[in-house]
Amino acid sequence: MDQGRESRWEKDAMTVEIVFALVTAGALALAVFAPVLVFTLAFQLPDTARRGVLAGGAALGAVAGLWRLVRVLLRFDAQRRQGH
Repeated sequence: MDQGRESRWEKDAMTVEIVFALVTAGALALAVFAPVLVFTLAFQLPDTARRGVLAGGAALGAVAGLWRLVRVLLRFDAQRRQGH
């Protein structure tokens, strides 16, 4: 009976960790992209340069967010395997 409860608790913990990873990844991606957006709004750049800077900022934000997502989930898995 306890094992069924543990299994449910482990599933709940994994769900919470996934949501935490997604939220913090999104926040990091936004934090990386926001200064790029402000830069493009503050300065009059040619259209092609503006699009290039925004695309670069979006790519950097996506990479940072993906890195955070993977890092959090791998850390959780390592702690779960150690029994913490």
